[in-house]
Amino acid sequence: MKSFCGRQFVFNEFANFLKDYPKGYFTVIGDAGIGKSTIAAKYVSENQAICYFNVLVDGRNRPELFLESIRKQLIHRYQITNVENADLSTLLSKVTKKLNQDEKLIIVVDALDEFNQEPGAENILFLPKTLPENVYFLLTRRRYEPTKKRLYTEGVKQIELDLTDKKYDAENAKDIQEYIRFCLENDPEHKTGLQDWITSKNIPAASFIEQLAAKSENNFMYLRYMLPAIAEGDYDDLNLTQLPQGLKSYYQTHWDRMKMNDSSKAMKVMILFTLVEIATPIPCEMIAEILNQDECDVQNVLDEWIEYLRKSNIDGDICYSIYHASFLDFLKTKRELKATRKLFTKVNQRIVDYWEREQG
Repeated sequence: MKSFCGRQFVFNEFANFLKDYPKGYFTVIGDAGIGKSTIAAKYVSENQAICYFNVLVDGRNRPELFLESIRKQLIHRYQITNVENADLSTLLSKVTKKLNQDEKLIIVVDALDEFNQEPGAENILFLPKTLPENVYFLLTRRRYEPTKKRLYTEGVKQIELDLTDKKYDAENAKDIQEYIRFCLENDPEHKTGLQDWITSKNIPAASFIEQLAAKSENNFMYLRYMLPAIAEGDYDDLNLTQLPQGLKSYYQTHWDRMKMNDSSKAMKVMILFTLVEIATPIPCEMIAEILNQDECDVQNVLDEWIEYLRKSNIDGDICYSIYHASFLDFLKTKRELKATRKLFTKVNQRIVDYWEREQG
């Protein structure tokens, strides 16, 4: 969290919520890449809050996994007993009896929109409609249709802070510029490359910060990819005004510069599409078997795209999945394009064939 910048206005709003209401749900809303998960992680880090981070691409997005994790954390911290199979309402009730005077229980839950839960009348994650005194939830989620909110309460205050609301434009721009300035001046890995780039383009630092912030459209994920790419020389052939506008455009520009639409790159595309369709972390060996490719060749492609992938160790196997939901969304849009629709079809057939072979 060393590079975390700004967002004080969010923490101030949440602090006021804790003071003004005896219990409740506070939800931070925003588009993919705008920094919701980082805000949640920063709050957890500084306040040692009970937490659960949903990760769609890793399969950690089911209500039973959420409850199991929260239950374990509450048992460990508050030493409550006889709750091994208790639901969330029971757990919260037990914990509040252990709280000191004026002590609050705050539970952080990230990415409500990524949960895999059957449709129904119940709240998302089966979050309680009522809460005991001094119990608060700090939630994050993407913008949603009103009919898909799935958070009903009785006598419990709900407040939403939408990071995309125009009233926060100035705060968002300030935080984005602060992050760019940090990377330009203090990031040990990239500051030299960034400074060399703006010097070679004869761009004053202040202009670089202001114009790149505008290019980012206040999206931190854009900067997570763009700043290292600039520092490493990937955009030496472009000037500042030619850089892609916004995160979706960045993904498309990178896709085009990697020539992923060329027929010769079809297998590379299919490797990424396999990660999309499998939707859980899988090892290189499994991808190679699905696509009937040499494992070393598959590994080379994974290494080539590693900044967009999440690498995890599962039962001793190094497994791969898509790093961020925004890139997953970008890849899914390729299903609708004529040039890549056939590759998705091929990948799905290869997956079916693989499972049939596995099942004998």
